[in-house]
Amino acid sequence: MRVFIQESHKEQVISAIQRLVAFPSVCNEGENGTPFGQSISDVLTDTLTLCSELGFKTYRDPDGYYGYAEVGEGSDLLAILCHLDVVPAGDLSKWDSHPFEAVIRDGNLYGRGVQDDKGPSMAALFAVKALMDCGEKLTKRIRFIFGTDEETLWRCLRYYTEKEEVATMGFAPDSTFPVTYAEKGLLQARLLGPGSELLALEAGDAYNVVPAKATYQGPLSKALAQQLRSLDFAFEEKADAITVLGLAKHTKDAPSGINAIVRLAKGLHVLVEHPALAFIFKGVGEDATGEKLLGKIWDQESGNLSFNIAGVTITEDSSEIRLDLRIPVLADVKKVMSDLNDAAQQYGLTYVEHDYLPPLYVPKDSDLVTTLMSVYQDKTGDMTPAKSSGGATFARTMPNCVAYGACFPDSDKTEHQENEYLALSDIYKAMDIYAEAVYRLACEK
Repeated sequence: MRVFIQESHKEQVISAIQRLVAFPSVCNEGENGTPFGQSISDVLTDTLTLCSELGFKTYRDPDGYYGYAEVGEGSDLLAILCHLDVVPAGDLSKWDSHPFEAVIRDGNLYGRGVQDDKGPSMAALFAVKALMDCGEKLTKRIRFIFGTDEETLWRCLRYYTEKEEVATMGFAPDSTFPVTYAEKGLLQARLLGPGSELLALEAGDAYNVVPAKATYQGPLSKALAQQLRSLDFAFEEKADAITVLGLAKHTKDAPSGINAIVRLAKGLHVLVEHPALAFIFKGVGEDATGEKLLGKIWDQESGNLSFNIAGVTITEDSSEIRLDLRIPVLADVKKVMSDLNDAAQQYGLTYVEHDYLPPLYVPKDSDLVTTLMSVYQDKTGDMTPAKSSGGATFARTMPNCVAYGACFPDSDKTEHQENEYLALSDIYKAMDIYAEAVYRLACEK
């Protein structure tokens, strides 16, 4: 089997990851006139400088939303979809080394962005560099597209697709091997309603997380505690504050979580009437597939819909429920939206779309998926089939693109966590797979 990756490439890729991790590229919109912050602007510039040093042609969007680096010839464009922004470092006291100084420890490379997505991006970049160094003739153009707000609202790639050439095929190195050929549609919505003089409530954090805690503080605390005990729901009691306890999960895995907001609403609903509580408790309940509200929504390619009540706010003047749905790839999205709107109206609430990302679906028997799968299987011997996911990667921004690595099925998934890391051996294995994949897709006749 061909060997493209040399020791020099392994040394260079680690140095490059360390170089990029040094930029604390967390979204800070509008800073110094940049779209997403000075550090994000700086890391985009430096990444393109690095690519230019490696022999790629580069382009930086004048407005600072994206950049790309290209090599090769031909009318077809193979895109490798990367992102350079990262989530905040979190609790610094829980890091064993500085999050923005990538360090090697016990055979692993630690730092914010090492797994998501600076490490995988550089693994793919230096895999292509290895092909270049071997003198392989690229019969397609390879374009690394670097986005800058993947962790927020994806405005970078939306801006790119409005202005630039889209891919003939491609992959995002921002997931897990082998191939993710289907990603559910992502719908985030808000349900707006009346306020309440009797009830003040604020619960939930991010749209994409099943809330593990939901707190009520007020005159109904004692009665609420009694109600929660009768329901056998776990909670904490402190003075007049009651915190219902659940189990946090990503929205894509909502059915395996325990939604603390739903349980709080179930306890409060018998004590005080409000449309938001009625919708949460009666309309949805603890079934995180949404079947009670919308009917069964399922397909063989990607499974059940996931329905997450991510947050709720009730003040004297207004109320808001925040929803995150992961919709099966073959489902009728317009019908889901229409049915959700109708259901909200039945409870006196107004449906407002917050964000929508269309699904990713590339058939398992397509040339792209079969080629990438064969490379992975040849290199690893692992016959795990291609998969679907409720998560979201940049692969869904263009047709005929999939998610492909760089984590392995048995790798620790540490993205967004303190002490984020990738094993050096995994980085090198991913480089080897990416080099062979690009060779088969863009070098072989």
